[in-house]
Amino acid sequence: MNPGYKQKDACEGYTVYSVPTRDSMPHQRAALINMEGSIIHEWSVTGTPAVMLPGGSLIGNRRVSNISGAVDFVQEGWDGVIEWSFNRWDDVGSGVRRSRQHHDFQREGNPVGYYAPGQGFVEKGRTLILANKNKVVPEIKGDKELVDDVIYEVGWDGHLTGFEWHAADHFDDMGFDESAKKAIYVNEGDENDPERAMDWLHINSMASLGENPWHDKGDDRFNPANIIVGSRHANFIAIISRVTGKIVWRVGPDFSAGTPEQNIGQIIGQHHAHMIPNGLPGEGNILVFDNGGRSGYGGDDLFPRYPSRGYSRVVEFDPITLDRVWQYGTEKGEDRFYSHYISSAQRLPNGNTLINAGASGWIFEVTPDRKIVWEYTSNSEGERGNSVYRAYRVPPEWVPGNPAGYTEWRNIFEI
Repeated sequence: MNPGYKQKDACEGYTVYSVPTRDSMPHQRAALINMEGSIIHEWSVTGTPAVMLPGGSLIGNRRVSNISGAVDFVQEGWDGVIEWSFNRWDDVGSGVRRSRQHHDFQREGNPVGYYAPGQGFVEKGRTLILANKNKVVPEIKGDKELVDDVIYEVGWDGHLTGFEWHAADHFDDMGFDESAKKAIYVNEGDENDPERAMDWLHINSMASLGENPWHDKGDDRFNPANIIVGSRHANFIAIISRVTGKIVWRVGPDFSAGTPEQNIGQIIGQHHAHMIPNGLPGEGNILVFDNGGRSGYGGDDLFPRYPSRGYSRVVEFDPITLDRVWQYGTEKGEDRFYSHYISSAQRLPNGNTLINAGASGWIFEVTPDRKIVWEYTSNSEGERGNSVYRAYRVPPEWVPGNPAGYTEWRNIFEI
């Protein structure tokens, strides 16, 4: 199929995508394309992810380091004006204050960063930021420094609200057996740079749950304010109580036969784990891009990590029964594909799913019966080729002027 190929079953709108970049590639930008694959707008920043707001503003980052995250976390208007910024979380000992934002964030009012009926972003709202903090935690890593994942919240006025969650504080709730704990303790971190502090969990997705049917039925594990995270390096997805910080729900790291998770199948190195918001088909289910490759801790082979799988899949599952509801991507089927890192999945209001196979920059839309109805391949040609960190389909009414004249989603899905 050619870029922009589409059929009548596609969910017509615009697609915003962002490319992973470092300080060495300042020209890389987030882009907005129409259904024909033509770029209609670019911002001066990119993002991990880049989230577009109604009216054309974009939240993203700039001045990014692989070791210490973003310096500036910003909101840029459609006109290129920086409307908001934050960079005062940590200095990593360098004297340069940084947001240290990495991999995800959430602006108040919208739990996942993409369209869901009735779940709009709060103008000048608070922002949850997934960040890093270097620290020594003896019970996890002895006297060696590790890079811990932290969630903090900042207001529009630039002040921290006081909410913080540090992953290392909850080591005993993450489901590691003794072999996994040993593997984490002895692991030298990045095999390409043993001197670098170990990024032990590499949490790469973070979002509030938002209103959902499970909480409506009285299950407080799924309180709308609670936060879902996914650890790429440890192969688990967890929900954190916003009040206590405790892990109140978790799947993984063990998905083998005999565990409640076996119906899902082993998740490996996943990205973009989130709860499908109310108002969208599958609401309340968990949607995750399960990359495959090699990831996890434990067993006889401490490094490289295990287990491994040579194909990717997008999985939707029920968080109560852990039954697999839908899947795209199989080992031998026509839907076999593979993206070993980054990547994302979005449930669209017509029931389709937008999938970003990020390693190759291939973004495609599939129907519930797994038919591809639209696709596009990025030609960003950045430091990582044409890779795309995350992609979102956005409603026509969010784009100033709606230049393609697409029918507004509120006239289709909110009537």
